[in-house]
Amino acid sequence: MAERTTVQASSDAAGRLGGLGPEALSHVFRTMYMSRRLDDREILLKRQNRVFFQISGAGHEAIQAAAGMALRAGHDWIYPYYRDRTLCLVLGVTAEQMLLAAVGAAGDVGSGGRQMPSHWSAPQFNIVSSSSPTGTQYLQAVGCAEAGRRLHPESDEITLVTSGEGATSEGEFWEALNAACLVRLPVVFLVEDNGYAISVPVEKQTAGGNIAALVGAFPSLHVEEVDGTDFTASLEAMRRGVDWCRARHGPALVRAEVIRPYSHSLSDDERLYKTQAERAAEAARDPILKFPEKLVAEGVLDRHALEIIVHEIEIQIQQATENALRAQPPARASALLRLYSDRVDPASSAFSTAPRLEGEPRTMVDEINLTLAEEMRRDPRIVVFGEDVADCSREGGLAEVKGKGGVFKATAGLQREFGSERCFNAPLAEAAIVGRAIGMATRGLKPVAEIQFFDYIWPAMMQIRNELATLRWRSNGGYSCPAVVRVPIGGYLTGGAIYHSQCGEVEFTHIPGLRVVMPSNALDACGLLRTALRSDDPVLFLEHKRLYREPYNRSPHPGPEFTVPFGQARLVKAGANLTVIAYGALVHKALQAASQIEWKNPGLTVEVIDLRSLAPYDWEAIQASVRKTSRVLIAHEDCLAWGYGAELAARIAGELFDCLDAPVARVAALDTWVGYNPQLESEILPQVEDIVREAGRVLGY
Repeated sequence: MAERTTVQASSDAAGRLGGLGPEALSHVFRTMYMSRRLDDREILLKRQNRVFFQISGAGHEAIQAAAGMALRAGHDWIYPYYRDRTLCLVLGVTAEQMLLAAVGAAGDVGSGGRQMPSHWSAPQFNIVSSSSPTGTQYLQAVGCAEAGRRLHPESDEITLVTSGEGATSEGEFWEALNAACLVRLPVVFLVEDNGYAISVPVEKQTAGGNIAALVGAFPSLHVEEVDGTDFTASLEAMRRGVDWCRARHGPALVRAEVIRPYSHSLSDDERLYKTQAERAAEAARDPILKFPEKLVAEGVLDRHALEIIVHEIEIQIQQATENALRAQPPARASALLRLYSDRVDPASSAFSTAPRLEGEPRTMVDEINLTLAEEMRRDPRIVVFGEDVADCSREGGLAEVKGKGGVFKATAGLQREFGSERCFNAPLAEAAIVGRAIGMATRGLKPVAEIQFFDYIWPAMMQIRNELATLRWRSNGGYSCPAVVRVPIGGYLTGGAIYHSQCGEVEFTHIPGLRVVMPSNALDACGLLRTALRSDDPVLFLEHKRLYREPYNRSPHPGPEFTVPFGQARLVKAGANLTVIAYGALVHKALQAASQIEWKNPGLTVEVIDLRSLAPYDWEAIQASVRKTSRVLIAHEDCLAWGYGAELAARIAGELFDCLDAPVARVAALDTWVGYNPQLESEILPQVEDIVREAGRVLGY
């Protein structure tokens, strides 16, 4: 059961002041006051239209100062949220750096003007770039702590992750708590409870109005509740939570009751939903007023000393403001910089290696399995996890059972060879799988996360689109997360129906910063997967289920150094009269269709191109083929409307119009869901005869 402590300020002088001396206490007040006055300055600048957004940390200063004092900057890891101005100041971020972010300057060290202000990032202090979605940071913090334990088992580092009480309604908060408690990770969950999620009061947000009361059944979780406007009590609570984690007892949760004396942001007006009495009660608890009064009462500072501090801070903020307003904005030409790695280019010729074939032909799933094993031997940073990927989670049974190794056996034997630290099962929670992978990759591991079926990837969409793909760009290169997410996809297996047969790759090729590949055969699966594992970018690796064990797409193993560059298509069959562009399961169907077309039309030949890589894709190969044949058909398994082929068709029509002798054609699934009945599935998914029919129309134009 969770251990709980409710803090009251100690009666002795040392307890009243947290054991800190006058200099440290003076620094705490200076930082808290600096934080509040920076909020005030940004509000002024926003009203003058000199900054473009403002969100305040007012009322949270005491607990954040305490949290910062309990941590070791540059040693511990921090996943903050947008109100954590004081915390970041304590850890080392400067007032000028914050104001540079507010004006969106190129010199903004957190994002280079790419993010809203108060989206903190400071790699030198291990402050990981924060985003706007609420609660996503919790899972990444868990992954960060996991990576820290694997990379530095001797270290006593901890990971702090923060949010308001509203974010605890997100499922990712609960998934993170569960994961942290499962393996007793050193994560401090700091919930800064100001009573409102914008306009929604906590009693309408959280059952019982107290998140700490709801988490009591989590094993190994230390729980603290504290008045977050009382610095001394907050410091004691944070120290206990941090010490619990440093001692490796498990995670801790600190619920700090704070106030929000300013509106949620300058886009909000709290007077519309807070009564005057509520606002007056909050003002009476303001830590910026309470803390200096306590310092005066305890004889730490006199009022003249306070006035000097206040005056010095005003001067500092004025100078920082002037510097920020003079700073240059980001160059227009910088928009695409740091979207992908500038260290490793997976589309380069360095990844174009010749296969050294050996042994009997192997299936695609066998090649995926072998490639994972070879790369795990080569790179100790690789960890494989997901639902059912391990051979047997109860290790004592490994000697008696054959082992699961994935529902398609793609990971069979990896746990036996590399141990449960490097191949393990995760809870059934797709967002948690990807979120933890992001945290691991940010720290330097190479996670290979598996989503069991593409149809169930959607709970992880927030983590993939808003976190995984954006981290390098939004932090201006300060952070990256080169994780690989493996996903079985597609139909043609009969009986899969709506939830085991869908495609939808176009949802992901539309995301900047994410690489997407989809091999059609065993040889390419090996080469593309190895490239993904050696890449420095996040990769979505799509594995068509029907192709796992087909006899026609097998290959001898090409060797442990075989790689295939991203963005390089494969010419499957040369031709002169029609280009068919396909990928995945449609490649073989395109070949079958080409044979039928050529048999019926002697003298005509059809060229078939397998894209292999969807983002990036090989425009040069497409362009060369269309210039040669002057007619093109694009075939894919996903729905026709707004499908992947639409982008290719638009570009071909826009850039190669003068080369075309017929309109660009497309063959794809009907715009509906995949049915269970085999006859219905066959009608919905594109078949060979569909390609033949549409090709005939194009050739006869």
